[in-house]
Amino acid sequence: MSLSKINRSAATLTKNRTVDSVVPNSGMCATCVDGCIGMCEIGKSAYRGHEVIYPQPFGIITTAGTKEYPVDLSHFSIMGTFMGAHGIEGDSDKAIFSNVSLEREICPNNPLKVKLPFVIPGLGSTNIAKVNWDGLAIGSAIAGFCLTIGENVAAMDPESELKNDRVVNAPDLNRRVKLYKDWQEKGVGDIILQANVEDTRLKVQEYAIEKLGVETVELKWGQGAKNIGGEVKLKTLERAQMLYKRGYIVLPDPTNPTVIEAFKRGAFTEFERHSRVGMPDEASFVKRVEELRKAGAKRVFLKTGAYRPADLARTLKWASKAKIDMLTVDGAGGGTGMSPWRMMNEWGVPGVELWSLLYKYTDILKKKGEYIPSLAIASGFTFEDQIFKGLALGAPYFHMIGMARSMLAAAMVGKTIGKSIDEYKVPVYIERFGTTKEDIFITAADLKKKYGADFDKIPTGALGVYTYAERLAQGLKQIMAGSRKFKLEFITRDDIAALTKDAAERSGITYIMDVDKREAEDILNS
Repeated sequence: MSLSKINRSAATLTKNRTVDSVVPNSGMCATCVDGCIGMCEIGKSAYRGHEVIYPQPFGIITTAGTKEYPVDLSHFSIMGTFMGAHGIEGDSDKAIFSNVSLEREICPNNPLKVKLPFVIPGLGSTNIAKVNWDGLAIGSAIAGFCLTIGENVAAMDPESELKNDRVVNAPDLNRRVKLYKDWQEKGVGDIILQANVEDTRLKVQEYAIEKLGVETVELKWGQGAKNIGGEVKLKTLERAQMLYKRGYIVLPDPTNPTVIEAFKRGAFTEFERHSRVGMPDEASFVKRVEELRKAGAKRVFLKTGAYRPADLARTLKWASKAKIDMLTVDGAGGGTGMSPWRMMNEWGVPGVELWSLLYKYTDILKKKGEYIPSLAIASGFTFEDQIFKGLALGAPYFHMIGMARSMLAAAMVGKTIGKSIDEYKVPVYIERFGTTKEDIFITAADLKKKYGADFDKIPTGALGVYTYAERLAQGLKQIMAGSRKFKLEFITRDDIAALTKDAAERSGITYIMDVDKREAEDILNS
């Protein structure tokens, strides 16, 4: 059985002609007929070439790989108990799920309080992030968890001003920071600014620290969706030339007269902007962390992707030496931007395996007495059961769960509902709840009571994010109460069990038929 779906995908707007008869290893139709117009990925590549590398239509979608990995979080089950209570008095009138606390303090060097153990990883210069930023920023701020501004935002903004190859004004970045800070509860959550090679060269993080009051910054070595730099599509020649001038790799070369002529006559309609891949080494990484702290950063994070195990070990070791505040490790397959589709499906270490290695390596360093930063994991988390399993898989070292696509989906749905309300075109599926945001969004009454007249300033995209987070919070509290864990720090690895011996071997989590084996025998033989 093939784990991959080759040569046809909704992501590339391609499909096979013979749906029920496909060669597993190639993905081609069993009978490839002369005269076919080329509906499959091979056929489309025959006339659109490199355009078909990327998911489409770009700018209005998020994307994730469809490869079926041998093990995922569904191969683990949560272990409940009726014995005792951890983190609360063992009293039936007190040990109820609504009393579970999801607050936690992260970052051992410079503590940061969050109301929920979530972080939205870097959402950067893609159009899908930009047009939904109001919802993401305000929603995460009022819910009390962290949001990351991704790479390339400053340099991608045509209104940004550069002087001596350094950003001196970045209106879009300014807006993104301000939106979060304006709604942030004092001392809760934070807005994080990520940087890649180009951002670092343009001193974007220094600008944000000095001019915008940003306190937490993040260096980026990769993500789970790809092992190359970020890409976006550019619709105009002027924009392509601007970004080329600002130091980006732009393909094809927008300064080449032949390319300019071809674009103007419509031979192609989009340029590609690519970021450079980082080339980190221990000394330069430690130096950059020190530079950012001297520039005024209170906290320095690092995000890395699904690279090979030795790279994960290096990352963790260097992070320990530099004493960074939080490390995010992103498993294979996810993506919010324009990642190459085959790369998204076929490269990197899958989530369960990657996170299990992260736990193992962290445990080695901890037992040696070395510094351990807060750890966050990401890749396809959407609901409370997965959040619990992710935290348990790496307990006590895993502190946060990164969620980007799901939070962005909540923001987009909220925004779309708001638009339908304004146009008096609420769909029947939603109209059964009402035709105003106060009726449709179940959290609206509480927020209106809290914010008063300012409630009307909260966009429906933010209501979507906040309401989704509220659902996750209640669901997670219920699961934790069922495991008798009333605070996050009491979650342990034996709160989950592996349903297959394969999952147990990969993760180090006990196979379900061996859970409590000795204790159960002692009970029966007592």
